[in-house]
Amino acid sequence: MTRLFEPAIQAAREKIEQFRSSPSLPRDEALGLLDDAFALLGNAAAHASLLRNVHPSAEVREAAERDEQELDACQTELSLDRGLYQALERVDLSGADPVTLWMVERSLREFRRAGVDRDDATRARVRELREELVRIGQEFSRNVRDDVKELRVDPAELVGLPPDWLASRRPGEDGKIAVTTDPTDYVPVVTWAESGSVRERLWRLQRQRAHPQNLEVLGRMLSRRAELARLLGHPNWASYATEDKMIGGEAEAVAFVERIAAAAGPRMERDADALLERKRRDLPGAERVHPWDSAFYSEKIKAERFGADARGARSYLEYRAVRDGVLALTGALFGITYRPVVVPDAWHPEVETYDVLEGERPLGRIWLDMHPREGKYRHFAQFTRVNGQAGRRLPEGVLVCNFPRPGEAPALLDLSEVRTLLHEFGHLLHHILGGHTRWAAHSGVATEWDFVEAPSQLLEEWVRDPAVLRRFARHVETGEPIPAELVLKLEASEEFGKGLTVRQQMWYAAVSLELHRRDPAGLDTTALVAELMERYTPFRHVPDTFFHESFGHLDGYSALYYTYMWSLVIAKDLFSPFQEEGLLATGPAHRYRRAILEPGGSKPARELVKDFLGRESSFAPFERWLSSGE
Repeated sequence: MTRLFEPAIQAAREKIEQFRSSPSLPRDEALGLLDDAFALLGNAAAHASLLRNVHPSAEVREAAERDEQELDACQTELSLDRGLYQALERVDLSGADPVTLWMVERSLREFRRAGVDRDDATRARVRELREELVRIGQEFSRNVRDDVKELRVDPAELVGLPPDWLASRRPGEDGKIAVTTDPTDYVPVVTWAESGSVRERLWRLQRQRAHPQNLEVLGRMLSRRAELARLLGHPNWASYATEDKMIGGEAEAVAFVERIAAAAGPRMERDADALLERKRRDLPGAERVHPWDSAFYSEKIKAERFGADARGARSYLEYRAVRDGVLALTGALFGITYRPVVVPDAWHPEVETYDVLEGERPLGRIWLDMHPREGKYRHFAQFTRVNGQAGRRLPEGVLVCNFPRPGEAPALLDLSEVRTLLHEFGHLLHHILGGHTRWAAHSGVATEWDFVEAPSQLLEEWVRDPAVLRRFARHVETGEPIPAELVLKLEASEEFGKGLTVRQQMWYAAVSLELHRRDPAGLDTTALVAELMERYTPFRHVPDTFFHESFGHLDGYSALYYTYMWSLVIAKDLFSPFQEEGLLATGPAHRYRRAILEPGGSKPARELVKDFLGRESSFAPFERWLSSGE
């Protein structure tokens, strides 16, 4: 196939050469050449990554994977170019504004972190390792994406599943219904299927995805990362990965995980005791709760203790109405509108496209690829299509999700799926509204990595408010808005299981960190993950299951999964002004847009938070949230 991204590489090299060979250029013009060069490569790589994850043609996905490798190799080569680094060091920054100073400071730091100041042999090995790690990461992700497992189940074994879910799945010639490990099947089944056998079988299949291939792939990934970290002056990859983050370093990340785990520990124990007590009402003499019991009995407790009818709430949450409601809500909050656009050559006919406007001023474009299909990314994420820049190009972002597809039966969501949509839309808004920075290097979600989840976690708060939900949550048959008392019951029920949820997140964070702190030589990753599961959760490891082999965050986030909880601590504090002034008040929303979203990465994240709150971030709102509802 045609190498679609070769022109970007050529244009970037030309701009780099201009930057090198014209030392007398005015400062901003010179920096603009360098900024443009890396923007060309970054946008091309983002587009390649998108196609690799969503295009329906295997041939196109494979070609995009190769293009992504080549683009990353070019970026690696430039990051190790000592002459380029020295040319940037020589730029006269006297009188430069703070945004420009921050851009250059970060750029120089990234050159050093890449190894530009190492000797020739070290730089050569660093380049080899980085290029190999790109290929390994792609292989790891591809194995997860392509391994969709299927369980064939007798319809009688699916008692408890919502009627709309059952109506959209017909038995095959063998009289059985195919249930897959895709989220649209997996989550409802482990949440509502009365059959413990079905829940267990599907849970086990889900934790056998990409096995055994990724056991060896992960071993290579950890080994190469450890070698690269040592070459760059760090004892391990966790040290290297955390060095430039808000948290400050490896020891601080470990301490943070332990702090959160300790805070949630007593509540987790009470949650686990409640689950076992409820299970014993069904199965007297049960000795423990298994992982495949957790969601099921949690829903039982929520319904019985709080009167929360999660299955009934689905009738008010039809996918298209929810999508339109999220567009209307975010439009009203942030003073923007979404105009549908017909794009005939989108990568798939189901993709929906909207231009984002402020009045008649275009701010960017969003693409919604929202339903599962073969060969597509299996989870929920925001992908970049174009990084914007003030006066140069508009940002474009893509939501890649796996919500149920509207068809003969309505596509109904549960409240957690609405929360997921708001979460990912938070990333999308950050990308679009932050895509108008002066320097492309600051565009969109370009803050420190352990801040990027805060805006998305903040937007989740809106799903909990009856006034918000009643704007778009209407009964699929009668059109009646969702009863406020049902929303309040569902929200109250969310207090149960909070300790379990937080400790589960700390297990993921510990897996992410510890895999990258240990010596990979001879490391039994399965045994380590099992040990950590039993340390941080109330559940025992299940033999012949391999969670880590399909833990997709080990590719992109590597040692940094702690960032979800770190960002949540910040998000709970960012929510304070909205609690005081009202969730639908535009005042705090506009201040938040200006202070947090629009700057992108043009300031350190701590300064962004201080600009919005008028003070440093506090741990107290998170502590109150963690202890509330008991």
